[in-house]
Amino acid sequence: MTSYRARLMRKAMGRALPDESTPIDVRRAAMDRLDKLPRPRKVDYADTSVGGVPAIVATPTAVEAERHILYIHGGAYILGSPKSHIALAARLAKLAEAVVTVIDYRLAPEHPYPAAIDDCVAAYRDIAGRVDPSRITIAGDSAGGGATLATLCALRDAGDPLPACAYVLSPWTDLTGSGESVQTLADLDPMIKPQLLGSSAEMYAADTPLDDPGVSPLFADLAGLPPMLIQTGTDEVLLADSTRLAERAAAAGVHVQLDLAEEMWHVYPMFAGVMPEAKEALAYAARFIRAHSPRP
Repeated sequence: MTSYRARLMRKAMGRALPDESTPIDVRRAAMDRLDKLPRPRKVDYADTSVGGVPAIVATPTAVEAERHILYIHGGAYILGSPKSHIALAARLAKLAEAVVTVIDYRLAPEHPYPAAIDDCVAAYRDIAGRVDPSRITIAGDSAGGGATLATLCALRDAGDPLPACAYVLSPWTDLTGSGESVQTLADLDPMIKPQLLGSSAEMYAADTPLDDPGVSPLFADLAGLPPMLIQTGTDEVLLADSTRLAERAAAAGVHVQLDLAEEMWHVYPMFAGVMPEAKEALAYAARFIRAHSPRP
């Protein structure tokens, strides 16, 4: 049974979701208001640039932050920024005893694929030039989870040293929308509307086919990728994107863990400062990160 706070959050989100008629600039501004979520204390926040990509870096001050997390925010590739996700990322960083860099990659439709992935690769290479890759995690939620996978594949194909592990929350891995949960769970997920996925996918992919592995990493060759944790809920519109990813990653020889939370929705760990279920999810993810990127 979900907590009282989770039930309240579900109702609040259901009333606040935009529709396709809402202008994209209004939707972007609304998502950036997630910056009002309480940021964790005992963390230093700095605006900076990594690999030429604007970013916010959060550094815990009460622990030895000997790891580094490159965090790729969600928002269907058309919304979101470091401001919308810094509270989530900083909470993860504290629990994982890591510095976290949340990048402001270029968004569609102004900058369609592969602009976002190019930015993610550039940011990772900058960080990997200063931090041992065995102590780096790439993480992301929703579109950021898909971008995490596409970035890993791009780095692998280019011969770059890969990070220690990956953590993806409710990853959007199939922009064709072929997963059955897009329809069967549409009425249960208070965080995302399936009709918005289709229009966002078209804006992001532009002239690239939606089933291209760079756009939809569910269809990519996943062999050789580092261990990954996939975390999502059973009331998730993109549940099939996660379950199929776990199956295909395991078939490719990747060490993969699938963490499913009953009655939870799209990117529910976002509310770790409010809901106990979200706090527990981030603690689980932090243990995974610490286990796969041990201190030197």
